[in-house]
Amino acid sequence: MSETEKEKDPAALKEEGNTLFKAGDIQGAVCCYTKALKLSDSQADKAVLYRNRSACYLKLEEYSKAEADASKALDTDQGDVKARFRRAQAFQKLGRFDQAFLDAQRCAQLEPKNKAFQDLLRQLGAQIQQKSAQLNSTDARVQQMFSLLLDPSTKESDRQKAAQNLVVLSRDEAGAEQIFRNDGVKLIQKLLQSKLEDVVLSALRTLVGLCTGHQSRTMAIVNELGMEQLCAVMGSGASSVSLAACHLLQVMFEALTEGMKREIRGKDEAILPEPSKELRAMLRHLLEMMPASNVSGPGRDSAINLLVKQVPRKSLKNPDNSLTLWVIDQGLKKILEVAGTVPEISEGPPLTDNSHMSCSVLLSKLYDDLKSDKERENFNKLCEEYVQQHFSRPGLDAKLRAIQTVSVLLQGPSDVGNRTLEMSGMMDAVISLCASEDVTHQQVAVEALIHAAGKAKRASFITANGVSLLKDLYKKSENDRIRVRALVGLCKLGSAGGTDFSMKQFAEGSTLKLAKQCRKWLCNETLPPASRRWSVEGLAYLTFDADVKEDLVEDKNALLAMFDLAKSEDKTVLFAVGSTLVNCTNSYDVEKPDPQMVELAKYAKQHVPEEHPKALIPLASDNTDAGKIKAAQALAKITITSNPEIAFPGERIYEVVRPLASLLRLECTLLQNFEALMALTNLAGINDRLRQKIIKEKAVPKIEGYMFEEHDLVRASATECMCNLVLNTEVQKRYLATGNDRLKLLVLYSGEDDERLRKAAAGTLAMLTAEQPELCARIPGTTTHWLEIVQALLLSEIPDLRHRGVVIVQNMIQAEKSLAEKLIESEALEILSVLAKGGEGTPDAVSKIAQNCLDKAMEYGIIRSREEKEKSSGTEP
Repeated sequence: MSETEKEKDPAALKEEGNTLFKAGDIQGAVCCYTKALKLSDSQADKAVLYRNRSACYLKLEEYSKAEADASKALDTDQGDVKARFRRAQAFQKLGRFDQAFLDAQRCAQLEPKNKAFQDLLRQLGAQIQQKSAQLNSTDARVQQMFSLLLDPSTKESDRQKAAQNLVVLSRDEAGAEQIFRNDGVKLIQKLLQSKLEDVVLSALRTLVGLCTGHQSRTMAIVNELGMEQLCAVMGSGASSVSLAACHLLQVMFEALTEGMKREIRGKDEAILPEPSKELRAMLRHLLEMMPASNVSGPGRDSAINLLVKQVPRKSLKNPDNSLTLWVIDQGLKKILEVAGTVPEISEGPPLTDNSHMSCSVLLSKLYDDLKSDKERENFNKLCEEYVQQHFSRPGLDAKLRAIQTVSVLLQGPSDVGNRTLEMSGMMDAVISLCASEDVTHQQVAVEALIHAAGKAKRASFITANGVSLLKDLYKKSENDRIRVRALVGLCKLGSAGGTDFSMKQFAEGSTLKLAKQCRKWLCNETLPPASRRWSVEGLAYLTFDADVKEDLVEDKNALLAMFDLAKSEDKTVLFAVGSTLVNCTNSYDVEKPDPQMVELAKYAKQHVPEEHPKALIPLASDNTDAGKIKAAQALAKITITSNPEIAFPGERIYEVVRPLASLLRLECTLLQNFEALMALTNLAGINDRLRQKIIKEKAVPKIEGYMFEEHDLVRASATECMCNLVLNTEVQKRYLATGNDRLKLLVLYSGEDDERLRKAAAGTLAMLTAEQPELCARIPGTTTHWLEIVQALLLSEIPDLRHRGVVIVQNMIQAEKSLAEKLIESEALEILSVLAKGGEGTPDAVSKIAQNCLDKAMEYGIIRSREEKEKSSGTEP
């Protein structure tokens, strides 16, 4: 039978599989049996093939597959003793001893005299007894742990040990199952009612172990404990308990939602109903926690954070946002109750410093998860109704609640916040309350004013109507809470328009004064952290200004104070700190407008953004001659001392090349030449587009000219710059051109005493000879001392020079056989042999390249290997 016919015959494939199995090629046997199964139509034949493949999987230690195949064989023939025995073996290896024992027992009944079956039965009996003893022991340990934790008279050390052991046991699947099956949930419920914090914590952490990744247990625990009790624990006063309960609920949500994505749910492989009922119940209890007065501030924040994580879609590709719509319908007004709470004047729920910001985030996430204009309009309507309901009531307290709600909305879904702010009388009320003599009234109104100044249009209105009021509050208020907020309001107005200089609201220099006061308050440790946080907020707005940035980065105390504040428990300061750092380092992408569109906008009398006149790059091109040089030199210093890609993000980095190239003139000082060359070296090492930009600016001939400069540092820096530029093919062509001494200069510089120059020249030579092998043949013609220079590099005590030397030699040997012969005939052979052996002082990379050189020489037939020499000497008469 031919190979083609055999591939189509299931019987032939089965026989080949049997042969391969006997020969020990188990994988080959599996392939044959698998192919035969696809071709076979007979159920009896398939049963034999499944049984045979099961034997293969047992050999390969793939026991789940072995059990599955043996079961398929038994589906056809329950009396197949071989298949049953193999399934028993697979069950044994999988630790399912009860099922293995039943199969082994059936085998022994069918063939009572079979010794293998009897031996397996004895093994399984012993293993079942051992497992039973272990389970009984674990059960006893679990009971003992709970007894110690529930007994008030237990020693502190014993209780802590029991708690720790219980948590550790719950993290193991077998241990978690033992706790669960031994009424562990009821006992944990008792622990949750304890007045001892460490006992409650151990209970919560044990529940985390029981619920992690297990949907069926999680559903049972949610139903048995009840969300009311879990939410009550999370809403307790102890922050550590609240956080632990929050983590537990997060784990529960994940177990339930992940289970919904799988057909098989739970590690026990039980098919369970959809857990949507439990999920909705959990979310409903979290929403009920929002306005509840008996819930602590940290507990409420935890509930808000859980809603943020669990409700909105993880991906907008998922079309189902029904959970978000359900939460908006059931709980938006409850969330707004928290948003509108002013702790000092109302009997609302207890809040933390983070509560309002957390509400803003939740509202923003819900709004962003909406898919249609109809859904967004409904969200707007519900918010407007809530705000209007309180704003229209008599009395200031209700109006303050409405204004506070608007503040939270402005920080979250700003479109919604802007609509509520434009409601009749709202802005007038904010302005008038800023003049109130009540500190709380002032604080709420000023904060609303700050958040309202987010858009340039509204900032202009506030500048015209409220800036004098903010200045009065800043200068005359005796309360620092009001003064710092008024300052931030002024800072935000002063920064309106961002980097667009033409949109600045205040006179030049005003922002510097504001920033100075912010830094002063930031460094004042006697002020409460909340006030210092607001000062960072002010700097986040003001650092769009180039002068403010410069002052801040030179104020070490202010920077240290800002970093210390970032480490505090108040995490709302992190965004302000991050924004300030982003502004100071220009770590944002700025899109350059199309020049034609700019001209068109000017013609149409539309607004065109303007850069700050003190920005360095514009100064280097639009200034007096002396100013251009100073600005260009400042750019060079930045490029040398920092990562250019961070200092000049995006397209800005390409704008730096021209000012730097302008410093390569005789009119500039040698220091300016040197700094420009150093900066261009850094840029040339980034990418080829920058190298092309340097070529386009006609800087390469100037750099070559400075390679002849008498000053050592200038000459070396020019050669270093060329070392990076030769990665560009256009620069390589300059060295390939005949009738010039460019290559000769590099060879001669590779033999100079100046280490920096020598490294740069040898590095350039190494890269050039690698990229353009034909240059290798020209090296001997550059100078009669070329061989001495190369050997000196190989013998150098400086590792970098030795590495460059061995690369040059490798490139030359690989380029032409004649060059290899010249090198091997010299002392280079002996040097390479020593380097190839490696040892102390010789890097592995150098040894490897040296060996490559010797191997190539042997390939050419210039030298013989040691084995060839010994063989040759042994055969001589």
